[in-house]
Amino acid sequence: MNLVTNSLLSIIIPLYNEEDNVTLLTEKIHENLVGYTYQIIYIDDFSTDNTRNVVKKMKDDKVHLIELKKNYGQSMALAAGIDYAEGEYIITMDGDLQNDPSDIPQMLEYAITGEYDVITGIRQKRKDSLVKKIPSKIANFLVKRVSNLDIQDNGCALKVFSKDIVKELNLYGEMHRFITLLAHFEGAKIKQVPVKHHARHAGVSKYGLERVFKVVADMMLLLFIRKYFQRPIHLFGILGVLLIILGILINAYLLIIKFGFGQDIGTRPLLIFGVMFILAGVQLFTIGIVMELLIRTYYESQNKRPYRIKNISIGGKKE
Repeated sequence: MNLVTNSLLSIIIPLYNEEDNVTLLTEKIHENLVGYTYQIIYIDDFSTDNTRNVVKKMKDDKVHLIELKKNYGQSMALAAGIDYAEGEYIITMDGDLQNDPSDIPQMLEYAITGEYDVITGIRQKRKDSLVKKIPSKIANFLVKRVSNLDIQDNGCALKVFSKDIVKELNLYGEMHRFITLLAHFEGAKIKQVPVKHHARHAGVSKYGLERVFKVVADMMLLLFIRKYFQRPIHLFGILGVLLIILGILINAYLLIIKFGFGQDIGTRPLLIFGVMFILAGVQLFTIGIVMELLIRTYYESQNKRPYRIKNISIGGKKE
């Protein structure tokens, strides 16, 4: 416990119209983290109610408030909080009191062992409507299908990260729901623990069934980034070559029946398909080349490397 209490914790909580929840949430965090050194980082995502003023009136030295200039969404709010955070361990949770701060100490016990980089919650007896459960189940299914990561509850916002992992994550769009998967792609070791889940204390949910389409779109993007970000020519080039070959075979067949059997091919839809396949194949192959050059520019212009080194040893000893 001493290692935890001596380490600074950064608790990152995005807020959007949570004026009736934020005070009670702050009190519960204080109650459950007695003896810990921590900062509470609220990110107000351009709330239209009185959330910002409620936070300011607390006049609590442990509470930090980041006010965004417009509504960016939860991913950007989390990214702002992560960039600002100074803690050795960074904790994320929602601001609607559905996550329980009393679960944080048990999650930290796994974090301090050094064996895990991410500790993520599995919500027990989830108190949500089908409108929220359906996208979550779809996300969980897709993650299992397209990756080697078996996460039972990707939608749980209550997570504990080691600083070195979470600072390397790039959150865009709606990627917050796949933050555990992003960490996995960076080589993080992940531990899942059961956590409590409560019904929303006040306010209304900001989620709808449109999240289903966002989940699918984001998962397709993640799949591309995972498999082809450093080698896009392997995706677009191979597809392009296959289409070109298919187009050539179709046109060769049409030439044979035109000049070998004297049949008219000018009105055949197959001729159009043959030409279209060749043109589409050339375009895909060209896109692959252009993206390959862009990836090289991305790394070389910023002196970045397409890999992360975990440890370096000399003579069996860590450098």
